[in-house]
Amino acid sequence: MSDLQNPAFNNENAAREFLENERWPDGAFCPHCGSVENIKKLEGKSHRAGLHQCNECRQHFTVTVGTLFEGSHVPLHKWLLAMHLLSSSKKGMSSHQLHRMLGVTYKTAWFMSHRIREAMAPSNPSPLGGEGKTVEADETYVGGKEKNKHAKDRLHQGRGAVGKQAVFSLVERGGKVRSTHVKSVNSATLGSVMRQQLDSATHLMTDEARTYIPLGKEYAAHETVNHGIGEYVRGGAHTNTIEGYFSIFKRGMGGVYQHCSEQHLKRYLAEFDFRYNNREGLGINDADRTTMMIKGIEGKRLTYRRINSQAA
Repeated sequence: MSDLQNPAFNNENAAREFLENERWPDGAFCPHCGSVENIKKLEGKSHRAGLHQCNECRQHFTVTVGTLFEGSHVPLHKWLLAMHLLSSSKKGMSSHQLHRMLGVTYKTAWFMSHRIREAMAPSNPSPLGGEGKTVEADETYVGGKEKNKHAKDRLHQGRGAVGKQAVFSLVERGGKVRSTHVKSVNSATLGSVMRQQLDSATHLMTDEARTYIPLGKEYAAHETVNHGIGEYVRGGAHTNTIEGYFSIFKRGMGGVYQHCSEQHLKRYLAEFDFRYNNREGLGINDADRTTMMIKGIEGKRLTYRRINSQAA
């Protein structure tokens, strides 16, 4: 049976049971008061499927309460299918494609996509690197070419990063990636991100950009390669890992999503980071990835208004 034939993606009761097994492996708990005892499952024609009652606080709840599914009128099986499609598509899946495959409106598909990206974002992640580990750092830019814009919208006529959004990433070799949307690329901005996300015992690897010279002194070791003179590998010194990640990211942003506003860039970064951090190279398949994403749905309910109003 292929992944798309999973009953949880096609049947509402199967979807609810799947979510209950994943979220409540040791039995239901009350999302209102936290009680794990005196929980009663309400059954019969007078109650909707999956309804529970907590005899401690007397509140009713289902498995979706306290998650990004709460209050949604979209069937749960369509939510789970959307999560599977986004987690298994290496370069992403557009809202238009989800709209066609799920049979929902484009606006609904767009809204679902952003809520799912919130589930992909890590909660309280531990620092990357550490003793004996190497982390590559680099930046890239997201945005259309100025020559392709209408004349009145062009910020300049040459090449460069003007008019684009800066993305700074840290990739641990053989491990995970952490990407951040930054307002500018300088030692102060990047240093702040690195101190929060990188263990000081790390062996840092960068290109020849002068921005990294003072930052490298804060870590156990710092090596660079000079791309400006055509040097890309010198022994173990290279930034090929992070360049590979950027290749997937930019192909997805340019070929699948085509446009991303500054306001929502952080959510797209969470999506690409999640798939990289849970890739097949680490022994994680599509089904595992979907299950792991479900663990991130707690407390991440978003309304349409909040998605449009939150800044990056």
